Amino acid sequence: LATVSETKAITRGQVMIHHTVKRQTQNPFTAKTTKGKVQKVLFHPSKPIFFLATQTHVLIFHLLRQVMLKKLSSGAKWISSMAIHPVGDNIVVGTYDRRVCWFDLDLSNKPYKTLKYHNKAVREVDFHPRYPLLATAADDGTVHVFHARVFDDLMRNPLIVPVKVLRAHAVEDGFGVFSCAFHPTQPWLFTAGADGAVHLFQNIP
Repeated sequence: LATVSETKAITRGQVMIHHTVKRQTQNPFTAKTTKGKVQKVLFHPSKPIFFLATQTHVLIFHLLRQVMLKKLSSGAKWISSMAIHPVGDNIVVGTYDRRVCWFDLDLSNKPYKTLKYHNKAVREVDFHPRYPLLATAADDGTVHVFHARVFDDLMRNPLIVPVKVLRAHAVEDGFGVFSCAFHPTQPWLFTAGADGAVHLFQNIP
């Protein structure tokens, strides 16, 4: 379990990793290591690898070896969110400057593709655990759903195709959709917005 603190009083770093079985807590990342405000942290779905997103970069650490494996450069001014593909070799970051950056970890430390479908800040991105689906939510009040297939053949690039635009939330004071999350087994999508509503979209696509 990992937690991120927003307070600036913590000089050793914002990220804490908690071992639930051992009932121990570690603070492995100092402020000097992260070099910026931490926006999001995620674990690799199957390996002891830890993803840490700052405002402009994504740092990838090997927890057992305690080394940084890679530093991804988004080219964005401010990262807002991050999601890891269920296989673990591709990640997507959303940004407040309206972009969604897709990284193939087997290729470059720069985005494989940058998606610009939203008119305002992207608040959340999420992969479906079982279906080849990607969702992005933004302050323009829309949620974009993509067919996002990653192939076993390393010679084939990921396939990203827009499928549907969901418009169910009203924009309130410049804020739109704050969060989106897929159901763990069904092709369903949950969304939550600044209008105080939570919606469930079924059978997508």
